Amino acid sequence: MAKDKTQFTCSECGGTSPRWLGKCPHCNAWNTLVESVAESSAPSKNRFAALAPTAEVKSLSEIEAQDVQRTPTGLDELDRVLGGGIVEGGVVLIGGDPGIGKSTLLLQALDALQKQSLDTLYVTGEESGAQVALRSRRLGLDGSQVKVLAEIQLEKILATLDAVRPAIAVIDSIQTVYSEQLTSAPGSVAQVRECAAHLTRAAKASGTAIVLVGHVTKEGALAGPRVLEHMVDTVLYFEGDTHSSYRLIRAIKNRFGAVNEIGVFAMTERGLKGVSNPSAIFLSQHAEPVPGSCVMVTLEGTRPMLVELQALVDTGGPSPRRLSVGLERDRLAMLLAVLHRHAGVACMDQDVFVNAVGGVRISEPAADLAVMLAITSSLRGRPLPKGFIAFGEVGLAGEVRPAPRGQERLKEAAKLGFSVAVVPRANLPRKAERGGTELFPGMTVHGVDRIEEAMDLARSLA
Repeated sequence: MAKDKTQFTCSECGGTSPRWLGKCPHCNAWNTLVESVAESSAPSKNRFAALAPTAEVKSLSEIEAQDVQRTPTGLDELDRVLGGGIVEGGVVLIGGDPGIGKSTLLLQALDALQKQSLDTLYVTGEESGAQVALRSRRLGLDGSQVKVLAEIQLEKILATLDAVRPAIAVIDSIQTVYSEQLTSAPGSVAQVRECAAHLTRAAKASGTAIVLVGHVTKEGALAGPRVLEHMVDTVLYFEGDTHSSYRLIRAIKNRFGAVNEIGVFAMTERGLKGVSNPSAIFLSQHAEPVPGSCVMVTLEGTRPMLVELQALVDTGGPSPRRLSVGLERDRLAMLLAVLHRHAGVACMDQDVFVNAVGGVRISEPAADLAVMLAITSSLRGRPLPKGFIAFGEVGLAGEVRPAPRGQERLKEAAKLGFSVAVVPRANLPRKAERGGTELFPGMTVHGVDRIEEAMDLARSLA
C-alpha cells in the first residue's frame, strides 16, 4: 500500500514546507513546523465553489446601502459591546480563559432570545446534552426551549443548520469541530481555519447569526491561526480575575459597532448579571481620604468609568523596584523621570508600586496625571482632598495634554458626587472659561498647562 505523502505545517501562520525546518520560511517563527498528512493534489471541484456566487462590478453610488438590523439579546451589557445586538448573518468570536463564564453567558443569551420567539441552537462539542441541561437548571433556566446539539463533525453541524434554520447558533467551541475533508486532528491550524471558513460562509448565505467560542493560549491570545480573527465580524474577549466575581467583556473588532467597548458582569449563583454602574466596582470605599489614592475617569469605548489609582512609595534598597498592576510598567518609569525633572519630586531611591483598583487594565495615557498625583501624595504622606479627580496626558517636556471627550468624563464624575477636578486647560468647560454659569453644579474644575502647576495646585488644595 502506498504511503501517504506528508508535509510540515506552521502552527503560527499555516504555511507549509515539504521538509522540516527549524525556522518557518513564511513567518520566521522558530520550532513551529508540525508534520501532517498532505492533501491529495488530484483535480477536483473546489469545496468553496458553491459559496462564491458571481457578481458584476458596480460603483459605490449604484450599490444600495442598507442599515443592519439588530436583535437585542436581552443582556444589556452584552448588547452594549455588540453595538446594540446580534446582526443577521453576523459571525461573532468570543474568547476567554477556561471557567471564566463564556458558556454560561451564551446560554443565558440564547434563553433570552428564545423567549423573544426566535429559534436558537446551541452546538456543544465539549459537553454532553445532559451537562448543558444540568447547567441550565443551575442557572434557573427551567423550561428553556433552546435546542441543543452535541456534535463536533462540521458536515453534520452544517446539515443541522440548514434543516433547523435558527436565527442564532452558538458553536462551543470552534477548536473541537473537525471536517472529514482533512485528516488533521481537531484544534489544528488547518481544521480551525477550514471549519471557521465554512461556518462563516454558511452564516452569510443563510442569514443565521453564528457565535464561535474560541480557546485562548497561555499568553491570553486566541488560539489558532490569526486568520480566524480576520474572517469573523466581531471579536470579543471575556476577561476577569478568577478571585473576583466581576467579569469584563471587551470588543477588539466590530464591523457593526464601536471597538474597545466594554461590558461589566457580576458572577452570581444564578449566572452572570449585568452591572449598570461599573464605576462603583473600581472605587475603594474609604471613610476618609488616604495618602496615595487618586481617582481618574477613563474611557472604555463610549462609556466613561471612574477608576481609583493607588500608589505606594516606600524606602527601597540600592536597586529600587518599579511595579504596576493595570498600567504599563515602562510608562510608569517614564512618568517618574518627568516627575523628577520637571516637578522636583525624586523617587530614585524609593520603591514605587502602582495599582488600578478592581483588576481593570488602563491603556490610555489620560491616566498619567492621576498616577503622578497619587505617587506624590504617597511620598509626602498627605492625602488629596475628598471628592478629588484628575485626568490628562503628561509629555516628556512636562506639558499636560488634553484627553479626548473631557466633557463626558467631567459629567460622569459630577454625577457620582466628585467636587474638585484637575484637568488639562484645554478640557475646561467652555462656559466656565468665559466666566459664565458652571456646566457641572457642585464641581470646581481647575485647568493646568504643566505638571508643576498641577503639583502646586494639589498641594494648595490638600
